[in-house]
Amino acid sequence: MKALAKIGPRSSADLRAGTLRRRDLEAFDLLLEAVGGSGTVLVTGTDGPARDGAVGLAAAAAAAGTRTALLECELATPALARELGLIAEPGLHEYLRGEAQATQILQPLVLAGPGTARATEPLACVVAGRPTPDGQALLESDAFRHAAARLASGYELVVVDGPRPARGMGQLEAVAGHADTALACLSSSEARGRYPRRLRRALRGMPPRFAGLVSFE
Repeated sequence: MKALAKIGPRSSADLRAGTLRRRDLEAFDLLLEAVGGSGTVLVTGTDGPARDGAVGLAAAAAAAGTRTALLECELATPALARELGLIAEPGLHEYLRGEAQATQILQPLVLAGPGTARATEPLACVVAGRPTPDGQALLESDAFRHAAARLASGYELVVVDGPRPARGMGQLEAVAGHADTALACLSSSEARGRYPRRLRRALRGMPPRFAGLVSFE
């Protein structure tokens, strides 16, 4: 299965640090074109690549001047707060349980570097919060539907760091119902063989338009 884009390891590390260089923007140009016009983009795949893909896409969009939110929906094993140096709690988990308000879970990430000259405001981030084993029930709740709708109406682009297929399709299907486009992110070794084709078939059976595969070196 041909990759829509190939992202190098140095770009991933830079983006996790919140620093955008020109090569980062070039690496994600194809992705922004592929999801152009989408209000909500679901990024899934395997742990590292999916997270890097979601962060990179959201950061590149924000750097281009698009009002962008990054939402972590991997509730079982959240890692976005640690990766980006954000506060781990409260997050989406606490909001969906009615333990936190929307203003408490939105965290701004100010991007730096020569590629951010067109950025008009920080990237808005919502981390998952504390880990939970009942993520599917939370993601299928009215509270999540309301949260997804509020983000979609408040931002030009919402990038969702989605649940991983390896932990079951139920959570992924719950989130997919709120997305317009889906991307699958895998390592270069994982992108070879049958797994990408199985993942593509699964995503094509869900509501979002499947934009393609992204390979991380």
